[in-house]
Amino acid sequence: MAFVMKRREIVCAVAAAPAFAAGRGAWAQGKTGSGVYPVAVPTYQVQFVAMEKGFFKDEGYDFKLIQGGSGVKTREILASRQGDFAIADILHVLQLNKNGRPARALNTVDRRAPGVRFAVRKDLFDQGIDTMQKLAAWKRPDGKRAIVGVSSLGGTSHLWSHYFMERIDLADKVTWVGVGNVDTMLGTLKSRQIDVLSSAISVTTEAEKNGWGKVIYAPSDEKIWNAVIGGPVPVNANFCLVATIEKEPEKVQAFTNAIWRAVQFIKASSPETILGVIERFVGSTSREANLLEIGELKDVGDWNGLIDADAWARGGKVWYGELTGLKPIRMEDAVDDRFLKAAHAKYPA
Repeated sequence: MAFVMKRREIVCAVAAAPAFAAGRGAWAQGKTGSGVYPVAVPTYQVQFVAMEKGFFKDEGYDFKLIQGGSGVKTREILASRQGDFAIADILHVLQLNKNGRPARALNTVDRRAPGVRFAVRKDLFDQGIDTMQKLAAWKRPDGKRAIVGVSSLGGTSHLWSHYFMERIDLADKVTWVGVGNVDTMLGTLKSRQIDVLSSAISVTTEAEKNGWGKVIYAPSDEKIWNAVIGGPVPVNANFCLVATIEKEPEKVQAFTNAIWRAVQFIKASSPETILGVIERFVGSTSREANLLEIGELKDVGDWNGLIDADAWARGGKVWYGELTGLKPIRMEDAVDDRFLKAAHAKYPA
């Protein structure tokens, strides 16, 4: 049976594995696998769709999905071999390579970051703080700088939010903190522990709906993105360790096939249809907010999944620098598109 796991449940699942092996089908044959995703938002819908539509099973595998809690924790789960595959910012592939855990991106799912929208506390917005410049000039009651919350320091939202703030010379004029999953993101904004939340449209819309925040800057919007970045960039990607590619290429191909079929389903389906499939994974935000995010994801989606040299070069402007501590590497040392090309051939678009 397919099911969703949180990180704290992994150890229990490993201990219980022999019991599952006595079951029927792929479990009995030992053909199992796992995918890890950061937080419960539609951004990671390709894994959810592949699970719910039975695409993993079609490829002969029983997969479980593990909620990591953030992009950084997702990377840690993969690095420790507690998960086979992950979806998160391609930055994490670069970090894994840097830290001696060689990894490769298998496909990219979007052409610009869908999770960069800054929602200021509603009470501050009502006081006239309606731009990031005004926020950076504002001081908290204790005289300290404004606090910007992102899912995790070093994760997707932090990377892209910091870069856009850097471009308007404000990145070092605020304090950055990691605030975790959807519930804690919204909770810290509601309780005024943070002054701005940078997150996906589903989360910031939920903040607006409840009167906790107001979006004042949206770099994910195409016009702003292209003015700053200059065009498409591989942002979120599915990836795995090189060791998995070398030892279990059949599993890598099965996973990639299922994800490619999920991409095709998402491209061909309405937001309402997609939400109907993935709803149990994204229950922390409202239907309205989730539909908005799914619509945005269709707008930023990469329906081919292959990474080209120009997009890789544009991404390098963001990936390499003081914030990440990364040095440039060749695209071929971070990307393995053989499995996606085979999936394209097996399941033509």
